[in-house]
Parts: sequence; structure tokens; C-alpha cells
Amino acid sequence: MLCTPKKTIEQIIASGNDYLITVKGNQPKLFAQLQTQFEQAPTQNVDRQMERTRNRQTQRTVSVLAPVTDIDPLWVGIQRVIRVERVGTRAKRPFTETMFYISSLSLDAAGFAQRIRQHWHIENRLHWVKDVVLKEDDAPLCAGNALVNFAIVRTMALNLFRHHGFDSITQGLRRLAHNIPVLFSFF
Repeated sequence: MLCTPKKTIEQIIASGNDYLITVKGNQPKLFAQLQTQFEQAPTQNVDRQMERTRNRQTQRTVSVLAPVTDIDPLWVGIQRVIRVERVGTRAKRPFTETMFYISSLSLDAAGFAQRIRQHWHIENRLHWVKDVVLKEDDAPLCAGNALVNFAIVRTMALNLFRHHGFDSITQGLRRLAHNIPVLFSFF
């Protein structure tokens, strides 16, 4: 069976679960419909949050609309459409970003803001670390099960570092790379 986003959310709803999905440029028709809806319809609910961390300052505005009627009915179960606008500075450079989401949940803007931040927490603490710090995408492995096996080993290593109090994997690697007895004490 061909796996498409529409079929995937159909399966999610059929299994009794909910979804919160980012709508990107690879769904141009839906993306354009959401942009238009937020330009024309009044938002149902808005949540604003300001965050300052290290060298960045970000204001997030999460806006929610009830489901729109002109969306393709194959997008099953849409209860809310969400827009997240991020405006701020990173390393003293201004940035602005707008993202759209669809969801089968009927939450308010604050509820969606929390769920979206939880997703980014996972992205930043797992996927980004594997890609950037452990250079998973640059691994020259291609034979047999090597990619899967090393992905498992990297995940185990991340879990061990975090379990032993290292929030920064880079710092953990620097402190323990040449300390074999301490590394073996993790097991």
C-alpha cells in the first residue's frame, strides 16, 4: 500500500488515536488553503509566549482556527488548524518563521503550544544531537545492518550519557572519551 500523509492520518484516526501534523511545502494545496484561512478568518484562540535563552530571544504566537470547510475531505478528522509564528533574534540576527499544523485534537492555543514545544524538545534532545554531535548522517556505513546497528548504539550511548547526568552530550564526550574505566562503569 502506498504510504501518503492522507492515508497515514486515516490509519491514525481508525486506530483511535489523534494527530498533530506540520503542514509543509510538500502539500502545496493544503499549505495554501491554511495560509488563506488565517488571512481571512478571525482566530478562535491565541497564545503568546516569550523566551530568552543564551543568545536568542523568541516570541511565539500560536493561533487556532476551527476546521475549515474547503479542505479536501481525505484529510480525515481535522478539528483544528494551527499557525505558529516565531519572531526574534538568534546571535543578534533577526528571524521570522511561520508554520502551519493540522490536528484531530480540539485543544486551545495554549494546549497546542505545549504539544508543539514537546515535539521540539524531542527534536532538539535526540535527532539534532544524533545528526550534529554524533554525525549520524555522515556515517560511511552502508553494508548489511550496519546503519541500523550503529543507530541503536548511538541511541544507547545518548541514553547512558543522559542517565548519568550529562545534559550536553558534547561535554560528556569530551570528559569521558579517554576515561575507559568510567565509561565501563555506565553498564
